[in-house]
Amino acid sequence: MAMETAVTSGVKATLLAEAAAADPLEACGLLLGQHGLITAAVPVLNVHPDPARHFEIDPAALIAAYKAARADGPEVLGYYHSHPSGRIEPSATDRSSASGDGRIWAIVAGDAIGWWRDAPGGFEALPLRVVAG
Repeated sequence: MAMETAVTSGVKATLLAEAAAADPLEACGLLLGQHGLITAAVPVLNVHPDPARHFEIDPAALIAAYKAARADGPEVLGYYHSHPSGRIEPSATDRSSASGDGRIWAIVAGDAIGWWRDAPGGFEALPLRVVAG
């Protein structure tokens, strides 16, 4: 996975809109793209039993996205979710459920987005370049 990461302005707009629409529940979904460029944010059903405080991406949607990537579709670069009354930093729950797989996590709170790399040693802030699209 490329270390320099970029995101389209359209993806940023989608994340903010999805978080606002889901409020007071947590929105969640997949970040898709190629070569470190996030070109799509795909909303996914939050199947957690307590969606006002936690998120769990629908496993069927996740499996489908990985299958599509193996068939030359866009890569699953990471995931997003919202903190309706929280902050853009990973919560204790986020840290405990992280896998250290290097994927990107976008966390939306209000009109801000925090970008993180799920690194083996814990979350690292991810500088991101915004490109048109």
